[in-house]
Amino acid sequence: MFDMNAMLSLTKNAKSSVAVLDAEKKNAALKLMAQALLDNESEILSCNAEDLEAAKGKISEVMCDRLMLNHERIAAMSKGIIEVAELDDPVGKVLDTHTRGDGLKITKVSVPIGVIAIIYESRPNVTSDAAALAIKSGNACVLRTGKEAFRSANAIVNALKQGLKKAGIDENAVNLVKDTSRDSANALMTANGYIDLLIPRGGAGLIRACVENATVPCIATGTGICHVYIHKSADIDMALNIVENAKTSRPSVCNAEEVLLVDKAVAGEFLPKLKQRLVDDRIKNSLIPVELRLDEYAQSVVDGTPAGENDFDTEFLDYILAVKCVENVQEAVKHISAHSTGHSEAIVCKDSEAANIFTSLVDSAAVYVNASTRFTDGGEFGLGCEMGISTQKLHARGPMGLKELTTYKYVIYGNGNIR
Repeated sequence: MFDMNAMLSLTKNAKSSVAVLDAEKKNAALKLMAQALLDNESEILSCNAEDLEAAKGKISEVMCDRLMLNHERIAAMSKGIIEVAELDDPVGKVLDTHTRGDGLKITKVSVPIGVIAIIYESRPNVTSDAAALAIKSGNACVLRTGKEAFRSANAIVNALKQGLKKAGIDENAVNLVKDTSRDSANALMTANGYIDLLIPRGGAGLIRACVENATVPCIATGTGICHVYIHKSADIDMALNIVENAKTSRPSVCNAEEVLLVDKAVAGEFLPKLKQRLVDDRIKNSLIPVELRLDEYAQSVVDGTPAGENDFDTEFLDYILAVKCVENVQEAVKHISAHSTGHSEAIVCKDSEAANIFTSLVDSAAVYVNASTRFTDGGEFGLGCEMGISTQKLHARGPMGLKELTTYKYVIYGNGNIR
């Protein structure tokens, strides 16, 4: 039977051994961890096949895609670890320093947070991303995945531990919770004295449960009701390309578009072309069409499903797009303010004044002008990978990379100073 307290104790004991590692040792360990993923590819894929088989009929097709691993994805996971190794070490940086008149030197230095716990759902790549970021930032980590991805995550963690062991580092610096019941999630939320930071990555229910019930420090991440707004000045072809990418390139991820706002002035031209692109052309090309859930005005322009009461407040994570027509940028901003989860929003326009209003008033972690929301990602932002996308404002906001996994302390040098 899995012993949570024993595992937490082992991880806590390992954190100090990781915290003192210099950049060279951490990078060497990361490279060995990356190689271990490649060396264990057949075992990882075998376990992933079991997860996929068990998930059939229980999760949607797009969620199965999130769960699925192949040679290319394992290679990408390995490459992601190497990219983290190549980043600057975030630990030990002097953030500020000053010397008082009496000679007392006060220095602010970046340090690891300690033990970071990540609760996530059916995305096996999060396992290696989180472990790599934790080690590089001098932290130990506890990983808790959902039952759909457990076999895959366990195989990945076993491989990563091999890499740590080869590097001479305590393999308990990366541990996986072997219990996927709700009890284990609750235990992590209340593991005071063991967990220094909890990061939930998943659906709205998981994140809400952690934020409401955690007694350890917790960062809200992930839920993405992302908007794209088509201003009346937009280049129509650019707008079509951006909406198609934001909605269909990978609809199961948190930076995918869920809501489209269109100025009424261009709705008559834009919406029929959008329906052609996202519905008719996709059917013709044997692709899954996007279900358009339309407000009353949009229904007067194109055919689709009438938008329901909750459609503008739902993270679909599927080929579904809620569509609303608005009068102007002010109404678009007002709608986003009322319905956004603070993740990512975009405006497509040629009007610089409209862009300025949008970027100034939309209060989300990432705000785009003439670009897809799909770029909100640690790798795309040059962070190597990410621990999650923070939608809160304290400590970390947006993609969480190495810097966001450190805190700081003051180190003070004196010469017998007394107060």
